[in-house]
Amino acid sequence: MRKVCKDITPDYPGLEKLIEDMWETMYSSNGVGLAAPQINKEVRLFVIDSAQVFANQDEEDKGKYADDPGIKQVFINAHIKEFNGNEWSYNEGCLSIPKIREDVKRPEEVTLEYVDENFEPHTETFVGITARIIQHEYDHIEGKLFIDYLKPLRKKMLQGKLNDISKGKLKLDYKMMYAK
Repeated sequence: MRKVCKDITPDYPGLEKLIEDMWETMYSSNGVGLAAPQINKEVRLFVIDSAQVFANQDEEDKGKYADDPGIKQVFINAHIKEFNGNEWSYNEGCLSIPKIREDVKRPEEVTLEYVDENFEPHTETFVGITARIIQHEYDHIEGKLFIDYLKPLRKKMLQGKLNDISKGKLKLDYKMMYAK
């Protein structure tokens, strides 16, 4: 999970099945995004479904984000071109760091170059919750985790929980692989 992932080509073995499995894993784990390194693949691939956030949001949050109703998208060989807008804080969690949620500041907009599952090239700017999920998943393919954005004192306070996670001492609804 701490390695920068490599671009892939259309002939990557089992790509269609890998993407299908990633969607299944993400949904069965109640996630809104999943990156290939989270399932032990060191490739630049992630999937997101920000539409789930909007479908399940509270009444008082409706109309709050410019990217409503969200998207469901596959991103392959993604590379960030630029960030724009102010940084804003949002309480993030991660399937790889279960049962920990923390406020993380990220820019409002991200412009990304990527190819879709048909290897069609795209350059797009994303905003709101969708931009946040993309940045979170993008971090995974760059070898980063959301806890890397926390202040040292906050990380120190979470160290016991992080140690329990790395030792597999948590009961989860989904299977996790642990570093040896």
